[in-house]
Amino acid sequence: MITDMTKGSPLKHILLFSVPLLIGNVFQQLYNIADLVIVGRTLGVESFAAVGAVAPLFFLITFIIVGLTNGFAVVTGQRFGAKDIQGVRNSVVISTILSVIVTFIFSSIFALSMNYILKWMNVPDNIYHNAFWYVEIIIIGLIATTLYNMLASIIRALGDSKTPLYFLIVASLINIVLALVFIIIFHMGVPGSAIAVILSQGISVILCTIFIKYKFPILRIHRNEWFIKFDKDFYNSAYEHLKIGVPMAVQFSILGISILIIQSVCNSFGSNVIAAMTAALRIEQIATLPMMSFGVALATYVAQNFGARKFKRIRLGVIKTSTINIVLSIVMAFVMRFWGTNIIGAFIGTATKEIINIAHSYLLISTIFYFFLGQIFIYRNALQGMGETVFPLLSSIAELVMRAFTAVYLAIKFGYIGMFYAGPIAWVSASTVLFFGYLYSIKHIIYKVKNKLHSYLSNN
Repeated sequence: MITDMTKGSPLKHILLFSVPLLIGNVFQQLYNIADLVIVGRTLGVESFAAVGAVAPLFFLITFIIVGLTNGFAVVTGQRFGAKDIQGVRNSVVISTILSVIVTFIFSSIFALSMNYILKWMNVPDNIYHNAFWYVEIIIIGLIATTLYNMLASIIRALGDSKTPLYFLIVASLINIVLALVFIIIFHMGVPGSAIAVILSQGISVILCTIFIKYKFPILRIHRNEWFIKFDKDFYNSAYEHLKIGVPMAVQFSILGISILIIQSVCNSFGSNVIAAMTAALRIEQIATLPMMSFGVALATYVAQNFGARKFKRIRLGVIKTSTINIVLSIVMAFVMRFWGTNIIGAFIGTATKEIINIAHSYLLISTIFYFFLGQIFIYRNALQGMGETVFPLLSSIAELVMRAFTAVYLAIKFGYIGMFYAGPIAWVSASTVLFFGYLYSIKHIIYKVKNKLHSYLSNN
């Protein structure tokens, strides 16, 4: 259902929008977590480590696609907030064309250079074959990932967070079934798990397309609207989308690269550390999903109100969401410190005491800094909803530098324990940049709007 967030209680809109997002994010994690659990419990620690060793590369690719499509959807949300229905439809067409072109170029480059990337990542020889084919298959089917994220972002930009959830639940369940069939019945091993991911995401695309055709008249693009002219209007509209989408993709890619660097350092410590870090990070990703979901909900809320030029509502929404996230970060840190390691055995049926102890050490360190991670979700999404890309990009650069430097330096000095501090230190750096960036941006934007209004009134 389409929701206009420019009216009514800001907190109510954000809460109602974030609940389906939270459930959807849980199922989104099931794509990779289901693979890890099935692989770990049926094929053993080495196969589990093979998927874990290239998981950051999988996330990097997904981050770039999500950043790009979310950036395009910001334009869609702003036009919807401004009640520009034809502009919304034009945004959908432009987003689709640009997404397909970028994905083709992107997947071709990665597929051809995969061997070099995995060598740089220090993937151990004993897991190299499975790691290569897992990520190579993901790359080949990347168009399914792109189209799903694009359609889901567009639907959410109109205030509907429930519809993408339904399709994601179905696709996640299909992914689990297919992974079990390919691995247990057809004995396809780790590659079978990757094929299941791509097929299930392809099904999500088909379901989203059918639903949009029959339930969203505003998004029902006529055939003649697809035959666009490559004229000045097209290039201006494409530039408007790329101006937000590309920086967001770059920002997400910087985050992905920083995680990739840590994984490269982690891979040098062998299969046990890889397996422990993989399990701990997946558990942590689930724990931080509530904070992430509030951030994504805030981005849609801010985009619509920015289009409607309701800046007081933006400020109010940010304050309320930030307060909720502070409470959530404390609660989830408490839960993870006391119960997080109890689930590690569920990931790897053959987990040793050493693997569990390594994973527990990471969780004890990272949970102290959840407050800073929660604020990153809030202020980054608020800035992106306003179409501001400079401070999110600067925060990502700060995160990359701090994460890479501390991971390499502290790992050399203190071993893998030192590496565990890289993420938390990066969170502190990024959240600081984003907080002050938000304060500056919101004041600057209001000042510009007031000046334009004053100039208009003076001339008339």
